[in-house]
Amino acid sequence: MHCNDLNSILVLNHNFKKTPEISKIMDMNQNPYMSLPGITPEEMGFLQQAIGDLNESQQKYFYMVYSGKRKNPQDILLFTLLGFIVVAGVQRFVVGQIGMGLLYLFTGGFCLIGTIVDLVNYKTIATDFNRKMAYESYQISKMSN
Repeated sequence: MHCNDLNSILVLNHNFKKTPEISKIMDMNQNPYMSLPGITPEEMGFLQQAIGDLNESQQKYFYMVYSGKRKNPQDILLFTLLGFIVVAGVQRFVVGQIGMGLLYLFTGGFCLIGTIVDLVNYKTIATDFNRKMAYESYQISKMSN
């Protein structure tokens, strides 16, 4: 690329102004939920439905709260695998199921059978937890304004 070509590009870029229509299109394409690790289309649909009646500032607050509480399914998988090596039930403690976590801890993950079941169902564990956190985040953001 020649220096003149680069200058032309810089001049064109500098002269480009965002019109309200272009800004609106760019905002529609920027979905903050897509940046969440391990998000599924089902979770995305659930979140879009959940925040439908929130105003823009409440939606931003919802995203901030929800992204802090949400658990990545891959993390649940790693914690479940940790149950085979170190301590059974870590995945249950992470999702707030203290009773099940203690039961897994003292029984060796129900003699590893419960840990194997959790290994198969790690996405369901994460989805159930994330739905609860979405509901809590919705309630918190609804009260914010």
